[in-house]
Amino acid sequence: MSTTEKKMNVESFNLDHTKVKAPFVRLAGVKEGINGDVIRKYDIRFCQPNKEHLEMPAIHSLEHMMAEFSRNHSDRIVDISPMGCQTGYYLALINHDDYEDVLDLLEKTLNDVLTADEVPACNEVQCGWAASHSLEGAKEAAKKMLEKRSEWTTVFE
Repeated sequence: MSTTEKKMNVESFNLDHTKVKAPFVRLAGVKEGINGDVIRKYDIRFCQPNKEHLEMPAIHSLEHMMAEFSRNHSDRIVDISPMGCQTGYYLALINHDDYEDVLDLLEKTLNDVLTADEVPACNEVQCGWAASHSLEGAKEAAKKMLEKRSEWTTVFE
């Protein structure tokens, strides 16, 4: 059995990246805790896999900005993490199952990015690689993502 046929433990490794059409926002996983809390993980894909990617300083700044600004709109956020492939982010929320609300949350957060004057926590005290940031790159990525807002719900061609 080849690796493309074998079911992998990581959900995104089972996703055919040649069939998706970025940008999109999709539910990538659901985990229920022993006490009944439910974590939903969303794949927020900014770039077409294997065709384009975000540059690291922009990814880093967008991570800081989305992590900070999104929490102004929701108290359900567990984490926002960049993908190693540099094509998007994972967003994890606890006890929240409203997909349309997630899209609205992302839209509000990205609009906050567009109006920001600085990257939050962009200094050596609060960041592990403060020299690697791009406010302009983060804003450009947010702008491009927002321009395709009507396409976020379509994952496959």
